[in-house]
Order: sequence, then C-alpha cells, then structure tokens
Amino acid sequence: MASQTSRLDMRFILAQAMAKEAGKVALDYFNRRETLVIETKRDLQDVVSVADREVENLIRARVAEANPHDGFLGEEYGLMEGTSGYTWVVDPIDGTSPFVNGMPNWCVSIAVLHGGRPVIGVIYAPCFNELYAAASGKGATLDGKALSLDPARTIHNSVTGIGANNYVTPAFVGKMVEDLLEAGGNFIRNGSGALMLAYVAAGRLVGYYEPYMHAWDCMAGFCLIEESGGYYHPFDVSGDNLTKGAPVLATGPGAKDDLIKIAGL
Repeated sequence: MASQTSRLDMRFILAQAMAKEAGKVALDYFNRRETLVIETKRDLQDVVSVADREVENLIRARVAEANPHDGFLGEEYGLMEGTSGYTWVVDPIDGTSPFVNGMPNWCVSIAVLHGGRPVIGVIYAPCFNELYAAASGKGATLDGKALSLDPARTIHNSVTGIGANNYVTPAFVGKMVEDLLEAGGNFIRNGSGALMLAYVAAGRLVGYYEPYMHAWDCMAGFCLIEESGGYYHPFDVSGDNLTKGAPVLATGPGAKDDLIKIAGL
C-alpha cells in the first residue's frame, strides 16, 4: 500500500497539472469572454458563467479518474463526500467579476484537505502564467522558486489585502478600512481573495483579511501561507462547516499581531 507521503505526493503532482490544464481552458474563455452568457447568483455583483462550470467539471473529472474515493467540494456544484480521508476544495475561477470584465486578477484555486487541514494548495493565475504550489512539510514555491516570508515586513511598510461582499454590511467594511488606516496601514483589493492570499505567501502583500469567505476561496492560500512561514486564523471545517463561510485572516509574521487586533479575532 502506498505510504501517506506518496499519497500526498501523487495528489500534489495532480493538483499542479490540473491547475495548468484548467487555467488553459479558462484563459481561452477569458480571451473570448464577449461570447459568454453571464448569470447572477446572490446579487448583480455575484456572477457566474459557463467558464466556471466547465473548469470545475474538468477538475472533478480528473480527480474522480485518479482518486475515485476522494471527496470534492467545488463552488459551483457543491460537496461530494468521499471515503479516503482526502477532500479536494476547488474554486474553478476565483475572481469571476474581474474575469468577465476583462481584468487579469483571477485564478484557479485547488486545495486538498486531510485531517481537517489543508495539506495541498495550488493557485494558478493564467494571465500572469504564475503557479503557486505548496504541500504540507514541503514548503511553498512560485514557479518553482521557494517562498519564505520576511518578518521585517509589517502593516506600516507593506500593503494589506482586504475583501468584502454582501455577506457583511457596508458599515462593517468601512470600519475595517478605517481601523487599518488608523493603525498606519494601507490596503488593496483586486477582486480575487484566493489570488491575494497567494500574494501573501509570496510576500507581495503582508496580510489579507475578509470578514466572510468560503472554504473554496481560501484553503489553497492557507496551505501556501503556512508553508511560506506565515499565519492563518483557524477555519472550522468539521461537519457541515466546510460548506459555510467564516472570517479569513492570513498574515506574514511581521503583521500578525496588528492584523489580529484590527480584525478582532
């Protein structure tokens, strides 16, 4: 029987290959996005297209072929329970709004959970041809180059990513921004929480905070950040919590205390 390590290795190789394959399909749709029929979900800002669904179906099919007993949670088609102890958590296109509006800030996000924690995190940004990849105990890389976070980077000398959606009130978001600015920080929002989490792992952002986020948006980023030497606030995936949203905070070591205070976590 394959060892636990080789099981992880095989899935890690698969996740990277799928991210690239799925990204190629998504990029083809992006380059002819004027042909897409755009639908809305919760509100007019929450959009989806056939590209999201086709990319998720592709990844689901590849996982089912290689690891038929694994669980799978995708943004578009929900949770399928497995029996292997491994669960794939996938956002086929994170940043659909930038995607359909012709901006490059979107990505394919693929995570694998085992024992309630993310043990694989792969994020591929097709417009930039950047592959972020991490597995438990194996470190994190960007296009094969090892990532290691610098503790000298703080909210005062770096930029923090923030996210917001209609699950939280405008007043809450406004207070979040106000608190960050009053603490001496600054912020950016690019429309893709998963990609901004990858930027935290790469040291481009010193942290990322979003008051309400789903597992498919953040699990891959969590693995990347942990393996690059950063911190993320625990996200409960027990029971049906895996399909529910929660606050997301992830930081480099030099911003942890300040951002925990600002987020009130």
